[in-house]
Amino acid sequence: MGIGSQTCELCVNAGGVVLWRSDICRVIRVDDAHYPGFCRVIWNAHVREMTDLDSARQVQLMRIVFAVEAMIRRLFSPDKINLASFGNMVPHVHWHIIPRWQDDRHFPEPIWGKVQRELVGPRPTVSDDAMAQALIVALADIERG
Repeated sequence: MGIGSQTCELCVNAGGVVLWRSDICRVIRVDDAHYPGFCRVIWNAHVREMTDLDSARQVQLMRIVFAVEAMIRRLFSPDKINLASFGNMVPHVHWHIIPRWQDDRHFPEPIWGKVQRELVGPRPTVSDDAMAQALIVALADIERG
């Protein structure tokens, strides 16, 4: 995959169900039955690294990431949250916010690691609409700047 808006997957596709969007970024829900509540915060413009953003934008983006984390904790009550920003496969700034449970498929490995177990406990069911509404409230002051 090349670099740039015409060939970047996150420039040409939403990346999942859009729960919230602003001029600078969007929050999407990842369709993963094993990790309900898994979200990504994706910078809208094609930017390769966090340090390509000025310091004010870096802070603004991380405030959004932390607000998404808080929303996931409140709605899903996971044992842990994993935050990750790789960009190895898609060099476009985005953050993964992943709820984790001690009995999930991969724990204590990362979700991209070796499966540790197939049978897992029940998980909270939260609709896209409920998550979107929670984000609207949580992110209202950040969007204003």
